[in-house]
Amino acid sequence: GKIPSLDHPFKGNMDLDALAKLMSERGDAVPCVMMTITNNAGGGQPVSLANIRGAAEIAHAHGKPFFIDGCRFAENAWFIKLREDGQQDRSIKEIVRDTFDVADGMTMSAKKDAFANIGGWLALNDDALAEQARTRLIQTEGFPTYGGLAGRDLDAIAQGLTEIVDEDYLRYRVRTNAYIAERLDALGVPVMKPAGGHAVFIDAREWLSHIPPLEYPGHALACALYEEGGIRGCEIGTVMFGRKPDGTEEPARMDLVRLAMPRRVYTQSHADYIVEVFEELAKRKDDIRGLKIVKEPPMMRHFTAEFAPL
Repeated sequence: GKIPSLDHPFKGNMDLDALAKLMSERGDAVPCVMMTITNNAGGGQPVSLANIRGAAEIAHAHGKPFFIDGCRFAENAWFIKLREDGQQDRSIKEIVRDTFDVADGMTMSAKKDAFANIGGWLALNDDALAEQARTRLIQTEGFPTYGGLAGRDLDAIAQGLTEIVDEDYLRYRVRTNAYIAERLDALGVPVMKPAGGHAVFIDAREWLSHIPPLEYPGHALACALYEEGGIRGCEIGTVMFGRKPDGTEEPARMDLVRLAMPRRVYTQSHADYIVEVFEELAKRKDDIRGLKIVKEPPMMRHFTAEFAPL
């Protein structure tokens, strides 16, 4: 999962041996085990059903709840259907039910695999824990019956959850990303392989190898894409993960640029335009400069930090 050029069907899988070792040695310090499907920070990569079940089994063996961050659950189910042994003849709904059957709770951003423009939820099997969450909600947001989402948004989420498991939609969605990744790969632009479910990820550290990680090659590429063609991407690398709690900084494991694809928006011409912008950037990529941070908040700097070119 940390080698972008390596092709593997389930790069989002959790290392179950490492999880079991951690739980045995430091389980008292672990409040829960959480699995993200698909793995956004690792390139939009899916998690196998066997791995989900294995992680849940380890968590439960140590008395810990197993949670799923499921905002791209349908795309993950599609990859399971395509790639995992024994899943090819099953429906997406069946795979989704099996995915969540082993979970004690989930979090969900409805702006992903629910087609909604806003909202999300926390779902729990534990009624006592749910009551604690509602109490915290009153303290921070408002009473459940007068805060939260409007009826219109709830209707949109319900409809979106119905449509998201349609296999024709999922086939088109995943193929769009694969098409762009294949075109970029043919250009010599290093991409995360295989293509993810919701985005194309560029290996900026590899492509802009003249820019050291602490000069943020991922963010430099994101800025260059916007300047060249108006393409808005997102750095997932040293800007996002490089700052440590003690204030020091070190390179992240990877410096990626995420090109997240809007749902039901892009046409073939949009996909080809993205490739054309990369063709233009390739002509001057060695001239793209690194960046320095001139202003940053103490936490989550990748959202609001300000940069200047070096």
